[in-house]
Amino acid sequence: MIAILPMLLTLAAAPEAGEPEITAQTARSGGAVTPDQAKLTLDTVDLSIEVFPAREQISGVVTLNFVAKGAVDRIPIDLDKNLPASAISIDGRALPASAWANPDGRLTITPPRRIPAGARFSVRIAYAGTPRVAVRAPWDGGFVWSKTKDGQPWIATAVQGEGCDLFWPCIDSPTFEPSRMDLHITVPKGLKAPSNGVLKSVDTLPDGRTTWNWSARNPNTYAIALNIAPYEEMKGSYKSRFGNTIPMYYWYLPGEAEQAKGLFAEFAPTLDFFESTIGPFPFGDEKLGVVETPHLGMEHQTINAYGNGYKKAPEGFDWLFQHEFSHEWFANQLTAADWDDFWLHEGYGAYMQPLYGKWREGDARYVAMLLKSRETILNKAPLVSGQPRAEEDVYDADKNGPGGDIYVKGSWMLHTLRGLVGDPAFFEITRRAVYGRPDPRPGNFRPRFSSSKEYRQIVNQVTGADYSWFFDVYLDEAALPDLVETRQGNRLTLQWKTPRNKPFPMPVEVEVDGKVSRLAMTGGRDTLTVPEGAHVVIDPMARVLRRSEAIEAVQAQAARAKARP
Repeated sequence: MIAILPMLLTLAAAPEAGEPEITAQTARSGGAVTPDQAKLTLDTVDLSIEVFPAREQISGVVTLNFVAKGAVDRIPIDLDKNLPASAISIDGRALPASAWANPDGRLTITPPRRIPAGARFSVRIAYAGTPRVAVRAPWDGGFVWSKTKDGQPWIATAVQGEGCDLFWPCIDSPTFEPSRMDLHITVPKGLKAPSNGVLKSVDTLPDGRTTWNWSARNPNTYAIALNIAPYEEMKGSYKSRFGNTIPMYYWYLPGEAEQAKGLFAEFAPTLDFFESTIGPFPFGDEKLGVVETPHLGMEHQTINAYGNGYKKAPEGFDWLFQHEFSHEWFANQLTAADWDDFWLHEGYGAYMQPLYGKWREGDARYVAMLLKSRETILNKAPLVSGQPRAEEDVYDADKNGPGGDIYVKGSWMLHTLRGLVGDPAFFEITRRAVYGRPDPRPGNFRPRFSSSKEYRQIVNQVTGADYSWFFDVYLDEAALPDLVETRQGNRLTLQWKTPRNKPFPMPVEVEVDGKVSRLAMTGGRDTLTVPEGAHVVIDPMARVLRRSEAIEAVQAQAARAKARP
């Protein structure tokens, strides 16, 4: 239970969107780990937090349990300076206020003596204040303070871009997820607080407030979420093809039972698709959880945020639910060790939609969905830089990041890879990337970190061939490979043109008068005899991601129209 800190909570007017201002340090998530952080391994976390809707403030107490990988003289904890600490202790020993400072969003704590390598120690931090209000969640992080139709509080957090330090003390880097996190969320009377992991208990306090006690294993730090409203609950269970039974929950606003039933009906078939296509649901011993939120959505581990208004896509399913649920495999089970490899989350997550369309309706739907997304690939920056990067440096195209290409170009790259290596190899590659093994079963895997480098190694391991040339072009270059056609008499020559003339022996199908043949393109070039007057179609099934002058012309036209005053 939280000890409330009234001296840190004020009755100031509620902040507007984007307030209070945060530092550049707090706004960044990920990037290079500092030498002091590199000496630490985060083991477990216990977070007690109380939310005060009326004044849009929070109060919290966190215990972070660390293992020292090297001798520790300073402990750097990321925390928004708008949430000042009032008390800090190490292993139960209270520190004087002079032992910590937080001028820029990184709370630096000096222990009373050096902590030796190999030691286990705990840091307890009491803090409170006014957290940042999101401008446009989930793209812009923070709290969303909203109201239900009858005026009751409806509150959510979404912090992927800026990170966990917007509302709890953490080390805001992907690899610092704890092995377990216990959450104790206290809310006003009449409200519920569904969150990550397994619900252990609900404590009712004398004044009617309730504390919701949750426990989650290996949670992704940005996926820890607060969700508070007078929710109603829909629940069921799913008998997995792997022999385990998975509890399913949906928390929705009062008055929406019929719409909620429609969405809940999608849970089991979507789960069956992922389990049959990829492998076991990674958190089957906890839950498949979804909660209605006042923002569009986010892959909060076992409590995915849903705010799509129960709208089905033309393909016949709720794209938002399906996409966020895909991240239980591609973000929460498989987590990129650095944001530079963000495509592992979003490229795979995006590719799961056309694959789901194929699973539901066949190849025509799969191709239609892919072709629609192809028009949005911009190719302004490489998918991967090869350097540690913060989330915003990848997600924001105006900061020279790949932006939305991590979704659509990543998806098309995977489509091309699947066509190149074949289904058996592609899905074994995917399972090894997600689970760390080709034979996942409930209980024989744990959440893991990966990278583009490891993914390349897995591809080569599974196929027994070197596909460096494939990733050297698709991941490391902004421009797409261009297939140049030349005709001389009855000879058709195709040649790949790539940035910096990189090797690219990508096979290509060619249809001549209805007959399809496959050119090996050894050395990036091949020829085919074509009868005079024959009708020729290159890559008739769109199996290869390549430059399209037609798409570039349409994009340029749209850019000119947008630029007109």
